[in-house]
Amino acid sequence: MFQDRPLIMGILNVTPDSFSDGRDFIEPEKAVAHALKMVEEGADMIDVGGESTRPGSERVKAQAQIQRLVDVFDALKERLPEHIVISIDTTLASVAEMALDRGATFVNDISAGRDDPEILLLCAERNVYLSLMHMQGKPLNMQENPGYADVVAEVLAFLDTRVMAAMEAGVQRDKLIVDPGIGFGKSSEHNLKLLAHLNQLVALGYPVLLGASRKRFMGSLLEEPEPKNLVAATCATTALGVQAGVKIFRVHDVDANRQAADTAWAIHLQR
Repeated sequence: MFQDRPLIMGILNVTPDSFSDGRDFIEPEKAVAHALKMVEEGADMIDVGGESTRPGSERVKAQAQIQRLVDVFDALKERLPEHIVISIDTTLASVAEMALDRGATFVNDISAGRDDPEILLLCAERNVYLSLMHMQGKPLNMQENPGYADVVAEVLAFLDTRVMAAMEAGVQRDKLIVDPGIGFGKSSEHNLKLLAHLNQLVALGYPVLLGASRKRFMGSLLEEPEPKNLVAATCATTALGVQAGVKIFRVHDVDANRQAADTAWAIHLQR
């Protein structure tokens, strides 16, 4: 899965309140149409979530997530090309199980197995890919004055600990992915520091997932309040990530980031 060019993971938020595209794809037919559009634009993976984790958001119970997502997953299994990886963006084992029963083969857990440790056992049992993300605090309070003595070292140590927990639960090493959690319990300076040291994250020896798409810190840096106007800024992080060795880019704007990733990859191959 991670041998060739970088992978583009298209974001499909089936939520009423996501920071950038809330309510855009809450109806199953619109959600599936958007997934198909992202595949046409070059997405290798589709990451489907039924819970917004924007700063200040309240958590959504498992049954509510399942209710939002079940029809979408049924349709995606039927209509997406077989080579497209379907991912479930959740921290809850019961939601992940619903998705895995309907064709998902990748679990994207922003809590790294801390919200619901059963999700680690589920991924081990099903032998599916599992992405473990760093987050300081919870979505409700994570941006309330986040602090680190050394953000790079602390994120690396956390991810190493969570990788060990996943493997102790039975997840195979070659199924694990790590994510620095850009924008999750981090100031603009913290995010920039992590992006500047992605090579250290890659050096852990696991495929790295980068989710910087339309993030608020870039809006603050550029004095641009509208997340949908941060496509070029996101592409800059994608190109940077390719050069550092990042394998998966989780993005809203697939076409532009596919171009950025492929161009950076072509340059990278000339080294």
